[in-house]
Amino acid sequence: MMTIYDLKPEINIKGVSNGFSGFVAIAEQLSNAIRAQNKEDIVLAIECYPGVNYTEIKKDLFPLLSPNMTIFTDDYAYTVEEVQEKIKDVITEDRVFGVLSQYTIDQFFHENSIEKAKKEIKDSSGLTIVYGMGTTVISVPDIIVYADLPRWEIRCRYRDENLKNWKTDNADEDELRKYKRGYFFEWGMADRLKKKIYNQVDYLLDTNKKEQPAMIDGKSYRKALSQVAQVPFRLVPFFDASVWGGQWMKEKFNLDPEVENYGWAFDGVPEENSIILNFKGTKIEIPAINAVFAYPDELLGSKVRWRFGTSFPIRFDYLDTMGGRNLSLQVHPLVEYAQDTFGIHYTQDESYYILEATDNSTIYLGVKNNTDKDELVADLRKATSGDFEFPDEKYINVFPVKKHDHYSIPAGTIHCGGPDTIVLEISATPNNFTFKLWDWGRTGLDGIPRPVHIDHGEPNILVERDTDFVLEQLVSSADSKFENLSNQEGIQTEKTGLHELEFIETHRHWFSESVVIKTHESVNMLNLVEGTSVLVESLNGEFDALPINYGETFIVPESVKKYRITNAGDTNKKTAVIQAFVRNL
Repeated sequence: MMTIYDLKPEINIKGVSNGFSGFVAIAEQLSNAIRAQNKEDIVLAIECYPGVNYTEIKKDLFPLLSPNMTIFTDDYAYTVEEVQEKIKDVITEDRVFGVLSQYTIDQFFHENSIEKAKKEIKDSSGLTIVYGMGTTVISVPDIIVYADLPRWEIRCRYRDENLKNWKTDNADEDELRKYKRGYFFEWGMADRLKKKIYNQVDYLLDTNKKEQPAMIDGKSYRKALSQVAQVPFRLVPFFDASVWGGQWMKEKFNLDPEVENYGWAFDGVPEENSIILNFKGTKIEIPAINAVFAYPDELLGSKVRWRFGTSFPIRFDYLDTMGGRNLSLQVHPLVEYAQDTFGIHYTQDESYYILEATDNSTIYLGVKNNTDKDELVADLRKATSGDFEFPDEKYINVFPVKKHDHYSIPAGTIHCGGPDTIVLEISATPNNFTFKLWDWGRTGLDGIPRPVHIDHGEPNILVERDTDFVLEQLVSSADSKFENLSNQEGIQTEKTGLHELEFIETHRHWFSESVVIKTHESVNMLNLVEGTSVLVESLNGEFDALPINYGETFIVPESVKKYRITNAGDTNKKTAVIQAFVRNL
């Protein structure tokens, strides 16, 4: 039976302008802003996040503004060859992994090119439009429009529209390499500029939907992000197929029945997901991480911000193998390896919360007692030849799982999700650092063999994470006896994880009518894991109630402090939410 699941959640913004929809309305507003400058020569900058469709903006917007000159920043930036030479140490030859760069956009313009652009603008009369990445490097704009785009949309354009990376000719390159270049180079650089000019932006332009742009003025945009940081909200989820993907989400969440499977669902990753801001009917879709950039203390909490900066540290996602197959056998990097090798600040600690299971559901977790690491790695390497099947039953523990079990997976622990399971993955945010050790000989959906990373994996495999360790420290069984952490009548609050080496703590709250929850001085991410629907409510009326359906993930900013979750379904049945927050060490 289909579950109610909101695929396009919105955040209603109060006390702001209406916004502008369509190129004609947008051009009219920009024309009014140009006239309001009350001078003859105007520079309009359209600063673009990587992946924005320049062709559409030029074709549909520029003619309505009638500029005397247009300047494309790419024409003044380093050449393709110069950019590649400069960043080759961070992009690397690896198909998947690079090194997180610290570049800023101004480092990719020669000084004489900047002076040339500024002179051309100065010598021009009337309206000059400067567009692309780095508009404020080569001009001093009178009006700044920021054209933004969430990372998931960029990834879809890599795949579906042969989108090139910035300053490349790689339209036909495979999606993994394009994503690597974005993740390790472009996006961080663009985010640094985004944060730098945040208070200068006069308009925010949403070009997510082809030929359907929307725009809001900068003041209303900044007011909206201030509101986001003070109310519970949901991200816009996205779903994708996988070689091991299942059928459960397709049926339960009313997804496209023509898609072969859905293996992934990301509904709690602000770096990748978007949020939809509703400005009195005008809907603006932006990267969710923008709210973290703008109000990190209010959203994350000051203690979390001081540990993680403007990185959102918790992520929730789904792994669906119901009717599918095993995930890859994998391990995540130890923190020092992640820092030294990839330049990331913290590593991909994980956990698997079992949302749905059958009698066939399993998890591979840790190695068997007395496993010899050299023998294990030798067999993994032998299996990559294609003439040998890795004997997983010889080395790796396999445990049956059931609904509401919770398994901690600190970095260094070999693991793999089995078939016929819906996993709610509750983890640290870095999600690009999975070292596949064995992938059952499969190719990807693109027909290319899926990459295996034994060279990276070997130094990170901890064979002391064996059967005894797993059973003693990593398993939280649904039928265990839990201490009740709650003093509220009729409430059972249970600590289900994560392992003490991981910075995330999770509490599961069981209730029939309602429960009051504290944020624990941290941003909270939650999911309704039992029951049909709830309302997330303010204790003092400071925000409107947020409806949540079974399986939906939502965020509660630290600034809320306390909130109530009320059962909106059958109060004769127990309801449960899983709450994750950063443990205050």
